Amino acid sequence: MPDTVFTPSLEQRLRAYHDLSARARSLVPGAAPKPVITLSREFGCEAYPVAEELVSIAERKSDERWLLADISLLDAVAKEHNISEDQMLSLGHKSRWLDDLFATFSAHWKTDSEYYRLLCEQVVTLARLGNVVFVGLGAAIITRSMHNCFHFRLIADHDFKVRSIARRMEVPKQDAETIVAEQQKERDRMIRNLLDADEHQPLYYHMIFNNGSIPHKEIARIIAGYVFKNEG
Repeated sequence: MPDTVFTPSLEQRLRAYHDLSARARSLVPGAAPKPVITLSREFGCEAYPVAEELVSIAERKSDERWLLADISLLDAVAKEHNISEDQMLSLGHKSRWLDDLFATFSAHWKTDSEYYRLLCEQVVTLARLGNVVFVGLGAAIITRSMHNCFHFRLIADHDFKVRSIARRMEVPKQDAETIVAEQQKERDRMIRNLLDADEHQPLYYHMIFNNGSIPHKEIARIIAGYVFKNEG
């Protein structure tokens, strides 16, 4: 199964990442951070069409470049620069502020989860710059104390998620049923073990959308309208 079944092409997003890196080097200390959008979803929901539409709307509204960031992008950045896991932070230096933030999670880091910690640090570093749409990564929980971040979640009924996975992975419905159940259980376990949190908790989010009932462009339009009305 090709990676593009679930995620958009990395090439354009890598260019946006490098643009953001360049902006980081010229960022004026103390400047107000740009807005950030996090998209959480139940497994089987279709976050990427929403995220891509959000980036498009946000770029038109702000007249600035925006980045769609997820696990595949952060992995690609590391591989592109031949960066080892202990060098994942590529934007600036790790500040004391970052250490203080992650101290709240420290009891939950284990040897086999250090890579996730590094990804989380990358999430926070990008979020401090802004103009980012995060998909997954537990970003709503990681950045919950950051005032420039707006959090949204996609949910859907079981049949919608199964149909979506069956179509995108080109597998029988019976196999899709198993994939949805097992992957959701694994995702919940990881967030619980690594961040001591429950992604299903509605109070983490500014809004929750039924992905099976609302078209992705409409979801993106509502999110962008709320974010740009309330930023700053």
